[in-house]
Amino acid sequence: MAAEVTRSNPPAVRTPTGYTLAVQITGNYRRLIISGQVGVAPDGSIPDNAEGQIAQAFANLRAVLAANDMTLANIVKTTAFLTDRGLLPSYRQARGAVFGDEAPPASTLLFVAGLADPAWVVEIEAEAVA
Repeated sequence: MAAEVTRSNPPAVRTPTGYTLAVQITGNYRRLIISGQVGVAPDGSIPDNAEGQIAQAFANLRAVLAANDMTLANIVKTTAFLTDRGLLPSYRQARGAVFGDEAPPASTLLFVAGLADPAWVVEIEAEAVA
């Protein structure tokens, strides 16, 4: 029996946009914990704008999943860190394009004073199951 993933938005809590309030996982499964992915390309370059860094962070997330025989559909939880509240619309747009509205993962978003490298504006970590 593989992982059975059940997503829910209980009626007693306001329904969120772009993420799911609760994700329950049952059965025999593999769990993948993915360290925070930032907007750095494989060659070490950093896109010169926030949208590029956000896109690269999601591309890196996809690459880690693929290396572990998983896809974005396997993600059950994300935590994102942004260094500027002004990045929220760009992040939400990118997250929506990546996950869609049908079965988005549970999600937490934090605004932080900075990341490990001052040039970075976004970091996204995730948990996936298969």
